[in-house]
Amino acid sequence: MSYETLLTSLDNGIFTITINRPDKLNALNKTVMQELDQMMDEVYSNAAIQSVILTGAGPKSFVAGADISEFVGLSTEQGQALAKKGQDIFFKIERSPKPVVACVNGFALGGGCELAMSCHFRIASENAKFGQPEVNLGLIPGYGGTQRLVQLIGKGRALELLMSAGMIDASTALQYGLVNYVVPQEELLNKAIGILQVINSKAPLAVAGCIAAANAVWDESKDGYATEVSAFGTCFGTEDMKEGTTAFLEKRKAVFTGK
Repeated sequence: MSYETLLTSLDNGIFTITINRPDKLNALNKTVMQELDQMMDEVYSNAAIQSVILTGAGPKSFVAGADISEFVGLSTEQGQALAKKGQDIFFKIERSPKPVVACVNGFALGGGCELAMSCHFRIASENAKFGQPEVNLGLIPGYGGTQRLVQLIGKGRALELLMSAGMIDASTALQYGLVNYVVPQEELLNKAIGILQVINSKAPLAVAGCIAAANAVWDESKDGYATEVSAFGTCFGTEDMKEGTTAFLEKRKAVFTGK
């Protein structure tokens, strides 16, 4: 399937999605959001995809925010519907059973910061900048930003950024725990590929179980410990668990099949 705003490539199980609107600093318009939604369906259903890198085209921006021109004239109800749709798409990323890593190359502002935070973790280039500047527009973040920013960096730091519309650089984002690594821009994708190659060598169902259990920490509708117990038990019924334990006892490398 071809996309208007996204570029894709699949190499050794790693699916790279690039938001391709560099002239607009990769801003999220309706088409980008719709295509991200469709793309995540592909990630879920395509067995050849083991993990995902999400990034933006060009050296200046991951995603510099939403396309504000699409907000003009919306009613309260339309604004709520817009936020709900965006949250649903970003939940699809967060709940993916396959790891999704954001490679943040430049600005990750507003909806772009929210998109990055919906990924399972983030790697930043040295020129990356993060922020939620919605109060400058008389708005608040609507795609989960108020929730995930608190989860990732704590309430005090999150509220300061949310209320001041301030930006933080890559080194501060690393200090806050918003990103896992900061690397030179030319090394950004290779850093992510190196990590995902390691993850892809592990048992896919166990990796998916780790994601589900970790997500349950913040899901008020779920008991995280019960989710862990369930996922742990489910692993015992998999061929991968039998292979992993057998390989350990036989002092050899396990070969996992995702079954």
